[in-house]
Amino acid sequence: MTEKLFLEDSYQTDFEATVLSADENGIVLDKTLFYATSGGQPGDTGALKVRESNDNLLIKTTYKSEDGSDVCHMPGDGLTMPKVGDVVSGSIDWETRHKHMRMHTCMHLLCASVEGDVTGGSIGAEKSRLDFNIPGDAVNKEDLTEKLNKLIEEDHPVKSFWITEEELAEKPHLVRTMSVKPPSAAGRVRLIQIGSDDHMIDLQPCGGTHVKSTGEIGRVLVKKIENKGRQNRRINIVFDEE
Repeated sequence: MTEKLFLEDSYQTDFEATVLSADENGIVLDKTLFYATSGGQPGDTGALKVRESNDNLLIKTTYKSEDGSDVCHMPGDGLTMPKVGDVVSGSIDWETRHKHMRMHTCMHLLCASVEGDVTGGSIGAEKSRLDFNIPGDAVNKEDLTEKLNKLIEEDHPVKSFWITEEELAEKPHLVRTMSVKPPSAAGRVRLIQIGSDDHMIDLQPCGGTHVKSTGEIGRVLVKKIENKGRQNRRINIVFDEE
């Protein structure tokens, strides 16, 4: 199983690892900082440098293995694959990762600001969205923008911790997303908490990467609210660069 270093430190950008396998399915390492595509968040891009051959491998995407235990790093076309046992130095595209972290944390604030089940979502470096099972008049674009930016400006802390699958089963209200199974590993589930214990903004299972506090997100804008069904509304978020 690939040790997923990003679960404990989303800000680390460089690492060393050993190649476990390398074939048409990608390069699997014993540990990695590359986030694998899942939960609406894109996989990281970056590079691997092979110590033995000095080859530089551009990693164009990352995804989970079929059983979810490993992270598969897909190199660019025509590059020479490393051998099993090779040691590599890895580095992620930090600029894109950090935008994903800011957006993903904002999606938690959006989830906390809208009453209704989440039916889908997508995170991007420039824009993101969540789909909610709510009626058409449940949210207002301007009011929601103001509410999100207030939570961002208040600079609430963001932290992660683990509970058992049994503990989560006793607290089903923590699961807001209907389309994604809560991430688990070895019988544990990772929770993301925004806010302090006595002033909690959001708490839910999540395996993604996030910033340390909401102030790091920067101002955002509810760009558009779309009607995707009788009670399905898509809320689109972008960074407000003005």
